[in-house]
Amino acid sequence: MIDFRAAVEARDPDAMTAALADDVVFRSPVAFKPYPGKAITAAILRGVLRVFEDFRYTRELSGDGGRDHALVFEARIGDVAVEGCDFLHLDEAGLIDEFTVMVRPLSAAQTLAAAMAAQFEQIQREASAGRSSETSV
Repeated sequence: MIDFRAAVEARDPDAMTAALADDVVFRSPVAFKPYPGKAITAAILRGVLRVFEDFRYTRELSGDGGRDHALVFEARIGDVAVEGCDFLHLDEAGLIDEFTVMVRPLSAAQTLAAAMAAQFEQIQREASAGRSSETSV
């Protein structure tokens, strides 16, 4: 398994992308519809790198024989503090095939929604191009 937590903490979008299964499904904290596929998920994660400041994981919980992980995090977007959790499920090869994010409080979710909406045109371009290394963090 590629250490997704280490990739995020190193702010390494290529390593983050390498941890994703081709058929990964990303569930956003601010969008109802899931995003299927590695290209869009990787592009969303690069957008998150551009949006979150002072991001840090504070706890990691594991279950189901090491295939389920919950990574608790703190970050900020400007002056807004964000608390959240990345829920990851790994496939048989140790790659992330399900990725669900939850954030709190509501003001943080609203700020995240606005910040990611501002990124979404670039995210769509990156996903369409299938690019995994373009980022400006």
